Amino acid sequence: MSRKTTSARRKAGKKSKPLRKARAGAGNKAAYGATPPLRPNEIEEVFRRFHAANPTPRGELEHINPFTLLVAVVLSAQATDAGVNKATPALFAAADTPEKMVRLGEEKVRDLIKTIGLFRTKARNVIALSQKLIAEHGGVVPRIHEALESLPGVGRKTANVVLNIAFGEPTIAVDTHVFRVGNRTGLAPGKTPLEVETRLGQVIPDRYRLHAHHWLILHGRYTCLARKPLCERCIIADLCRWPGKTVAA
Repeated sequence: MSRKTTSARRKAGKKSKPLRKARAGAGNKAAYGATPPLRPNEIEEVFRRFHAANPTPRGELEHINPFTLLVAVVLSAQATDAGVNKATPALFAAADTPEKMVRLGEEKVRDLIKTIGLFRTKARNVIALSQKLIAEHGGVVPRIHEALESLPGVGRKTANVVLNIAFGEPTIAVDTHVFRVGNRTGLAPGKTPLEVETRLGQVIPDRYRLHAHHWLILHGRYTCLARKPLCERCIIADLCRWPGKTVAA
């Protein structure tokens, strides 16, 4: 390699380091609600494009019924959907109702989901929530937010996912992807998941609410990545307010 080539690369590195630092700083600020919010007409356009690109988005967790969906979402905490989907076919073949799950027992559930992070705690929660569904809800997954959140291992995000996918409620489940996209783009800046959820509920046009959280999750999972967002292929890049994006506005 010539000295000239080496020198050119060093210069390029010197130029790119400040850019990387600036982009990282912009990302940190965006994570705490610092990005200016989009205007209503811009938000309308964001969801119009999401709808045009994918009119009927679907969740990626495999399930058979509301109960298996609930279990899958509980198992997905701090784990990937792909990882959960590898473990649940055998579990759901053996137990697709709360009654069958309780009969299966915690030890067997633990063995079937041991490839998933925190599998011991999750197995215990799956058995406990199954028992509570039987004792308090006749073995049926409730369609009430508070009742869902009272189940072991179920938080606000899980309850929102179940209500949306199983029962068609226009809820917004704010996971790390939705939190990032909401803040980074300016769709719904907020310092906590609840702030982002509340803001999204206020600004998303009614006709887009049913599928909104799926669009946002998928956008964060496959395009608006945490470390290296693919701004060059983003369908809302021109609307996004993030100062660290990798394409010109």
